[in-house]
Order: sequence, then structure tokens, then C-alpha cells
Amino acid sequence: MTDILLVSTTVAERADADRLAQLLVEQRLAACAQIERIESSVYRWQGALQATPEWRVVFKTTEAHYAALEAALLDAHPYELPAVVALPTHTVSVAFAEWVKGELA
Repeated sequence: MTDILLVSTTVAERADADRLAQLLVEQRLAACAQIERIESSVYRWQGALQATPEWRVVFKTTEAHYAALEAALLDAHPYELPAVVALPTHTVSVAFAEWVKGELA
């Protein structure tokens, strides 16, 4: 197990995905962020079934930076109740882990 986390969230607009990615990388809370299109997210919101396209943003960070990243993400997120999911990594290359940690220093 490493201390590198993959933290993801989703947004409705590409501009919001770009803004969040840039914000957290600029603040050195994430070493990098990948943005990918989701064709459809299906969920129930306020009692109604929804099916909408979204954009997923995946941030690479460390456990030590997670609380600050989550706070900044929640503060800047356009959704009323954003999904913020942090997944631990079992194994990452040593060079990548060192790069992530160096970018957050």
C-alpha cells in the first residue's frame, strides 16, 4: 500500500472540470488531474431519476494532502452535493510516487 490517492469527482460542464483541475494543481493539492467524458450518469436526485452526461476529474495526491484537497474541491465545486471519492493505491511506480510527492511539496 502506498500513500498515493486517486481522488475523483464529476461535473456537468467541461469548463468546470478544467477549472477544478487547474485550481487544485495550481494550489499544489494535486500533482496532476485527468479529465474524461462520461456518456451518461444515472442517479436519483431529489426523488427523480436522472440520466445526464458528465465529466470525471481524477486527481493524484497523497494522504497527507487529502483533507486540504477535499476542502478546496468542495468549496469550488458547482454541485450542491458533489461526489468526492478517494481511492488508495496498492502499488505505484517509485518514480511516479516520488514525482507526485515532489509536486505537492
